[in-house]
Amino acid sequence: MLAAAAILLITMGARQSLGLFVAPLNKATGLGIVAISLAMAIGQFVWGLAQPVFGVLADRYGSGAVLLAGALTLAAGAALTTAVSSEPGLILAIGILFAAGAAGGSFSVLIGATARRLAPQQRAFASGFINAGGSLGQFLLAPASELLIATFGWVAAMYALAAAALATIPLGLRLVRPGRGPPPPETPADSAADAAPLGAQLRAALRDRSYWCLLIGFFTCGFHIAFLVTHLPGEVNLCALRASVAASSLAIIGLSNVAGSLGIGWLGGLYRMKWLLFGVYFIRAVAIGVYLLMPRTPLTFYLFAAVLGLTWLSTVPPTAGLVGKLFGVRYLATLFGLTLLSHQIGGFFGAWLGGLALVRFGDYGWMWYADMALALLAALINVPIREAHVLRVPPRPLAADA
Repeated sequence: MLAAAAILLITMGARQSLGLFVAPLNKATGLGIVAISLAMAIGQFVWGLAQPVFGVLADRYGSGAVLLAGALTLAAGAALTTAVSSEPGLILAIGILFAAGAAGGSFSVLIGATARRLAPQQRAFASGFINAGGSLGQFLLAPASELLIATFGWVAAMYALAAAALATIPLGLRLVRPGRGPPPPETPADSAADAAPLGAQLRAALRDRSYWCLLIGFFTCGFHIAFLVTHLPGEVNLCALRASVAASSLAIIGLSNVAGSLGIGWLGGLYRMKWLLFGVYFIRAVAIGVYLLMPRTPLTFYLFAAVLGLTWLSTVPPTAGLVGKLFGVRYLATLFGLTLLSHQIGGFFGAWLGGLALVRFGDYGWMWYADMALALLAALINVPIREAHVLRVPPRPLAADA
């Protein structure tokens, strides 16, 4: 769990810090906000598209090679970004290499590798713990990147992200080291998954209404997160506030989501996960509505970031947990990877349409309304998911009491 959380700290922190490079890249290359937004939008989609691909490879050949390839590709994408000056070059660097490399060390591979070595009742908390690592990465790397950009320039900051990506290689070796002790007990879904080939499991999932509800809900989650992480610095700039307000807001989101991820992982063992997802999406919609009514001050952004942070990636543990409940963990990396693909299709539109809205209307007003409506839709779409009531297992008696 610690190794997986540390890897996600770096890969997720690097991805969530890219919005801070939009203005410096625009100034250095002169490509324009729309072109840079398109490259980052393609990166959102590629990150999602690579998740099930890497999931299949990890399920079939093991996680070690996937984590190594991801680290090298992420480092190559970050380094190449400093040398390109054209839109196709930026798409290759950020949109393909950076994004695909980050996917190699992201949720589907890390949660899949960890879940197979844990008992069923431990998996929800483990997913929250790993997710908290990604949020902590945003808290640490966003202000660190801003400091490096301000002090040494954006090129040095991008090279620092490349070096951080290479640091995940020894962590990946630790993650895939054989475990000790007996294997964890299996659930009926685990046993069924072990007996079925991957193709049959995929067909069963795609015929399942609950799985499609998860896919649709996660689409709206991706739209929300990609829009904010890409264009929150632009929103701050429109309000004539310092760039440090954006970096601090991203950091607050990351730190707040550490608590949100750990809390949602704990709650996943007590309550049905579909209701946790309903609550997370509903809180997002309310938070956006309140933000639109507030004056645009640094305090408003910090409070908005704190509330959003509690829900930021808190959708991941319940979604991964529901996939594991419904279909077992044998092919969790693949099936959860597909939900992340849906997430990042939404992310593509969130990042890209944000740039178009700014150019067309001069602000992000319509994007905020769309984001709020999609959050409400995501809350409602999770209600029909079939999920058994949580069985509360009483603690084992102490040896002396027995």
